Amino acid sequence: MTDVDWEALRTAARDAMSRAYVPYSGYPVGAAALVDDGRIVAGCNVENASYGIGLCAECGLVSALQLGGGGRLTHFTCVDGSGETLVPCGRCRQLLYEFGGPELQLETPEGILPLSAMLPQPFGPGHLDPSQPARPR
Repeated sequence: MTDVDWEALRTAARDAMSRAYVPYSGYPVGAAALVDDGRIVAGCNVENASYGIGLCAECGLVSALQLGGGGRLTHFTCVDGSGETLVPCGRCRQLLYEFGGPELQLETPEGILPLSAMLPQPFGPGHLDPSQPARPR
């Protein structure tokens, strides 16, 4: 899959961002990713009065992935309220690793990078059970 329509991903992320629930921070975020079967999944951040348990846009995206039948993420982008490209936080990089692996391509302000460049030496399934592969399934 060499010809990725990054603009379509950004459009899906911006659309998701427009649905974010951010009454406390006022900082909407949207994320979109391409799945290995060609689907696009998206998510937005959702806050609540107990600040620490808000959900990042990546959480919604992964939930949509699983709800839609699963699969592997291949390409990912994330935008802020102005539609500008963001990088995922550390927690979300770990979440993306679980569902996309080190080869997942991320759009960043500095260009397209593999997740392995954004999350070196990740914690994976192999750390929990030696019979499991070090890379996510």
